[in-house]
Amino acid sequence: MLVHSRSGRWTAWAVFAVLFVPLFALPLLVIVAASFATHWSGAFPSGPTTEHYAAAVRGESLQALTTSLVTALTASLVALTVGTWAALAGAALGRRGKRVLDALFMLPVAVPSVVVGLAVLVAFSQPPVLLNGTRWIVILAHTVLVTAFAHQSVSAAIQRLDPMYEQAAASLGARPLYVLLRVRLPLLLPSLNAAAGLCFALSMGELSATMMLYPPDWMPLPVLIFTATDRGSLFTGSALAVVLMATTLLALLAVSRIRTRASFR
Repeated sequence: MLVHSRSGRWTAWAVFAVLFVPLFALPLLVIVAASFATHWSGAFPSGPTTEHYAAAVRGESLQALTTSLVTALTASLVALTVGTWAALAGAALGRRGKRVLDALFMLPVAVPSVVVGLAVLVAFSQPPVLLNGTRWIVILAHTVLVTAFAHQSVSAAIQRLDPMYEQAAASLGARPLYVLLRVRLPLLLPSLNAAAGLCFALSMGELSATMMLYPPDWMPLPVLIFTATDRGSLFTGSALAVVLMATTLLALLAVSRIRTRASFR
């Protein structure tokens, strides 16, 4: 920490606890408590039960979780590929070309996600590319929304790379493709893992654009959570939210472990 005195550190920790607990921790703890409850008793949920979790890991709920995982994994991989390629291309275009490319990739996150959903719906509801009513339009919308974050993460990492490694490899006779695959990308691996984790988490929680696009046979878990709470099934929706949160956290921990190993290569 930047505070060097003991009293200053205690004060900083106290301020952090006062801000963190009510703003971030308490709402999540309430959701966890509600997921084990059957009714509200005053200001707190009560009536402990695990029936909501039994329903959250089978049938429609399990299918929705699988749908979210497949959508997030596919969108993250495509976004990471496209974003990395664009970041590498932008670094070779010069400052002006890079600014134009950055602006184009940041455009989808500069507008509300529901606007992106509407744009994708209008663009792909007519031939020659008809995706409306299929799972691919949902995956496409998620890819559009998260590619900007992959591009920005990799682009920032490229700017921090020491060019001496590439120059040394080139001076030894390495071809550009070899330099890219054996020098540049391995150095970018920690940033690529971080970008993949960010894209995955954002896709797992995406709701606004998904609500406009999903077909009946491809309902992601956030949509199921929304519909459950909208019908008044608050405790079931809380259990589904905890399952979504736990799944996302486990995936991020796995990505973080890979990133930690990559940083020591």
